[in-house]
Amino acid sequence: MKKLFSTLALSSLFVLSTNTANAMATAATMLQDAPAEASQGFTQVLKGQFIQGGPGFMGIVLLCLILGLAVAIERIIYLNMASTNTGKLKQQVEDALASGGVEAAKEVCRNTKGPVASIYYQGLDRAGESVESAEKAVVSYGGVQMGQLEKNVSWLSLFIAIAPMLGFMGTVIGMIQAFQKIAAVGNLSASLIAGDIQVALLTTVFGLITAIILQIFYNYIIAKIDSIVNDMEDSSISLIDMLVDHKK
Repeated sequence: MKKLFSTLALSSLFVLSTNTANAMATAATMLQDAPAEASQGFTQVLKGQFIQGGPGFMGIVLLCLILGLAVAIERIIYLNMASTNTGKLKQQVEDALASGGVEAAKEVCRNTKGPVASIYYQGLDRAGESVESAEKAVVSYGGVQMGQLEKNVSWLSLFIAIAPMLGFMGTVIGMIQAFQKIAAVGNLSASLIAGDIQVALLTTVFGLITAIILQIFYNYIIAKIDSIVNDMEDSSISLIDMLVDHKK
């Protein structure tokens, strides 16, 4: 099963990277004359824009995009696997608790994947001690599960932040080079500084596109985490109520 999801993740990453490269190349070509590039193939256009933007900065921005997409896809797969039908699980645990006791309810949790089922199991495992012990176990293990859900998300935030910064740095360097040429020659010529200005614009465009793409994935992941955490909190309250009723 893990190999299957790994294969799906790599396939998705390849498709997303290809689509992203297409989008970035399209945005870059808008900065040049359309008739001149209409006769060129996609590979030549992409390679030309990448080289003109400066391999140093453009390579780092591209690396940020690839690593960010890898983290995003891994988190999306993990979060989708962690999602559980909490209403159905709650009903199954409640029925098992009423008919077979704590052990039957624990068996239901063992056969169900996801953080909610794990929290249920930890609470039921301490149910023999007291309801207070079960509540403490649920709260403690809920924090552990929340950390697992948020794992590696900070790296995605880092890539979102540094991609446009690298683009802006390329812009500044390109403008500095342009002014250095003007100072060296002593006159202002559009043809003299056009190449340096183009480098400045391309690095900014690529950096912003990378940040925008990763930001969309980041917002989706955060929304997914919030949804699962809300289910965990609601399920924890329901479990404590079930244990109180079972003790009566």
